[in-house]
Amino acid sequence: MKEIINSASAPAPVGPYNQSVKSGNTLYLSGQIALIPETGALITDTIENETHQVMKNLTAVLAAAGMTMENIVKCTVFVSDMEMYARINAVYAEYFNEATAPARELVQVARLPKSVNVEISCIAVK
Repeated sequence: MKEIINSASAPAPVGPYNQSVKSGNTLYLSGQIALIPETGALITDTIENETHQVMKNLTAVLAAAGMTMENIVKCTVFVSDMEMYARINAVYAEYFNEATAPARELVQVARLPKSVNVEISCIAVK
């Protein structure tokens, strides 16, 4: 059984996918980029602001499923330029307790949707 969970407080899917799918007690969140849900505007002025918006979008989807960032067990971070690693990591660290932070990989890719600099997907368990 799977349950589709979408939030109006996060960007609407732009293709044949959903913001998240819950199966049992596990929530699989689609990758989020720095789109502002209310306007569809993209934040790319700084990598810090871009990363904060991505994390806000993930938080909104988690909330729709009755979860928080503490429920995340695994994150995948895609970046367009590994030189931004430290700056992205500094913002990312603001959202997790280091002692209980999820497993994670951060990989550089050739290109991301809408030519953004960062996209993050995750898995959460309740």
